[in-house]
Amino acid sequence: MKKKISLLAIVAISLFCMIYISNHIIVGHGAEQSADEVSNDDLNHAAWKFKNKELSIAVFMGGYGPEYWKEIVSQFEEAYPGVKVDMTISPRIGDVVRPQLVAGNPPDLLAVADTEQSGLITSLVKEKGLLDLTDVFESKALDKDVKLKDMVLPGMLESTRFSPYQDGKIYMAPFNAGPMGLIYNKNLFREKGWKLPETWDEFFALGKELEKEENYLTDANGRKVKRALFTYQGIYPDYLEEIMYPSLANAAGIDPLKKIFSYEPGSFETDEVKKVLDTFAKIGLEGYLMDGTVNLNHTQSQTDMMQGKAIFIVNGNWMENEMKDSPREEGFEFGMIPVPVFHKEDERYILSSYEQFSIPLRAKNPELAKEFLKFLYTDESVKLFAQKSNGAFALKGAQELSKPYLTPGVYEMFSAYDGATAIFQDWKALPKGSKIDIKNVLFRQSMTSIMTGKMTTEQWMERVEQVFAQIQTEMRTPAK
Repeated sequence: MKKKISLLAIVAISLFCMIYISNHIIVGHGAEQSADEVSNDDLNHAAWKFKNKELSIAVFMGGYGPEYWKEIVSQFEEAYPGVKVDMTISPRIGDVVRPQLVAGNPPDLLAVADTEQSGLITSLVKEKGLLDLTDVFESKALDKDVKLKDMVLPGMLESTRFSPYQDGKIYMAPFNAGPMGLIYNKNLFREKGWKLPETWDEFFALGKELEKEENYLTDANGRKVKRALFTYQGIYPDYLEEIMYPSLANAAGIDPLKKIFSYEPGSFETDEVKKVLDTFAKIGLEGYLMDGTVNLNHTQSQTDMMQGKAIFIVNGNWMENEMKDSPREEGFEFGMIPVPVFHKEDERYILSSYEQFSIPLRAKNPELAKEFLKFLYTDESVKLFAQKSNGAFALKGAQELSKPYLTPGVYEMFSAYDGATAIFQDWKALPKGSKIDIKNVLFRQSMTSIMTGKMTTEQWMERVEQVFAQIQTEMRTPAK
């Protein structure tokens, strides 16, 4: 039985539509309007169009912590009445989500990077299991009159990190961005009068300086202990890519590095590559590596470094937030420098970290997931991330927008970009069905052996070249 619609109801509906259109005009053409001026009412108009108001998201909980995610989910639910977000957040999110993917019941949105240890996103890229997000970036921001694609830092969306198939379509969305390099204690360097190394020769010379008893660490028991020059996240050697890729760019050049990222045969077996690999071997074999490093996880090695047992560790600007409650040497101040170069006049390179958002192809509520993704790119979200997680989004102007909320240590780490060329890993997508994980070959299966002298750099290069040849064969063979 059809219900009659009263005149009052018609008037109410008309009034709602007028307000809805007005809101679109105000937001659509007020490019100068800040996020502070955009109330929840400006976003509420969108809630009605989503028939399915249940959104499932999965978040990797790394160095930035959970606080931002709890708050942004709450704000989204408030801005979109009736929407309910079911969030799973875990440091082992890949292991949690993988069974859901296999069962055909994936989350609607993933805040998981392709560098996450489980390889979840890498697998989804291989299997072409991610939704095309190009339409999201062609659409306008929720709080300003600009397309989302024009807000992202230059060159990102066109790279294989976000357009893995190089088909002009975007399958992953940028999250945060920041420099990765050598973390050190600024206060210690200031007290000792040490010069920050610009070249590898200066880096190793500083290691010799540490042999002087006057530079020893006094431990909790009052004993004098020699400081090590370097440590890293031993059981997670992937962190050393933060040295590997900038050093390859320095020694060989950007074009040869691109050939490596494309698995080109012969690209990893050159004199320039060997120079870089020999540097890792020298750190491990000539006494510059902190004892026990290869058996430590990330928090253990980072704590040891902060307590003064090693003066450098490789990491990103998230480390301060990740280790905010960890013990440290008195007066410890976070600092960061780019990776040293081989010659004083060489161009310096620094690897940038870029985490990602994505939507599984089989997500049950992709449209609401896209709306949530756009919500994450509002100025209010950018400032909230800085306030709660001490990090910056990969958007133009995000660093300055975040400045009032970032600690001085993290904000100053961005100065590591000064005088250096920013690069990021740009591995070509592997073919569907491939079982190869290039990070395993480059780091997890090799680095400990190199550092302990159980593998030579020649063997390392040969192993990588064999895998490159296998990948080329797979690329020529149609997937079954």
